[in-house]
Amino acid sequence: MCQTHLSTLKEIRFHGTKSFPCAIYQTRPLRKGTLIKHHWHKEVEILYFFGGDFRLEINMEQFFVHSEALYFINPGELHSIFTENEVSSGEDAIVFSLGILNFDSYDAVQTQLIQPIQNGTLLFPRRLLPSHEEFVPVRDAFLETVRSFNHPLNEDMPLQYGAVTDDLTNQLFIKSSLLRILAILSGSQLFTPIGKNQDKRVEEIKTVLTYIKENYKDKIYIQDLAKQVNMNSQYFCRFFKKSIGRSPMEYVNDYRLKQSLRLLKETDLSITEVCMECGYNNLGNFLRSFKRYTDTTPLKYRKQMQKENEKVNIS
Repeated sequence: MCQTHLSTLKEIRFHGTKSFPCAIYQTRPLRKGTLIKHHWHKEVEILYFFGGDFRLEINMEQFFVHSEALYFINPGELHSIFTENEVSSGEDAIVFSLGILNFDSYDAVQTQLIQPIQNGTLLFPRRLLPSHEEFVPVRDAFLETVRSFNHPLNEDMPLQYGAVTDDLTNQLFIKSSLLRILAILSGSQLFTPIGKNQDKRVEEIKTVLTYIKENYKDKIYIQDLAKQVNMNSQYFCRFFKKSIGRSPMEYVNDYRLKQSLRLLKETDLSITEVCMECGYNNLGNFLRSFKRYTDTTPLKYRKQMQKENEKVNIS
């Protein structure tokens, strides 16, 4: 049961192309709240924040980002990004499979660096700040990787826009830039070796979040969530809030509201149908929760999204 749950929390999006699994993303926040929901993937992710006011969560550890910084997400790590305030700046990300850097010769780079990262026995450093001497060369290599896609990223692009490339020359430059990042980190001994045992708490949180994702349309009780990780309800509530920063039911409610935003934007379902589809059995409760969450009504939100779509289509 646990493995099935975890597979659905895994990000479905394919990063890059089948022949070159590497992509760059630009995310620009619009309002305070969840920017990237909790998820995990088998690829490595490097995040570059160039300003703003963000809260990054990685394996239940919180990092507050207020200025330029680089963060590294290891394969399989649960992570999410929240905007603490309405800001115009954002972050860029490179998501890539370590397989694009493999060596057929099975040399020391392959056996002592790439393979251990893939196996989870060697971890990237969590972050680099401008005060670290490695920050500037790694940042420059990051930006060079982005430029190698030959696709300009700018503030006018939509949220979570992804760029890929099948061009041979671009791919060579991308590989060389990523290898340079590995070389800088390795040369400064910033990779951390660990044992093969995964943090049990992280796996438990993955299980609970995936259960919510699979069952948010139905009634969910605290005891249902606690049962997924064999805890009593009181201990589970403390465990969840310490891990995620919100109570279990606050998280469930937020997740349902995010799904309602998606349905209002992408479907023609009536407001009542959206309410029921997102696990609300009472329209009044849904409308009040929606108003608190967005400062508007579902109908006004749908009309606003329709106007924005019309502008995009015209341009």
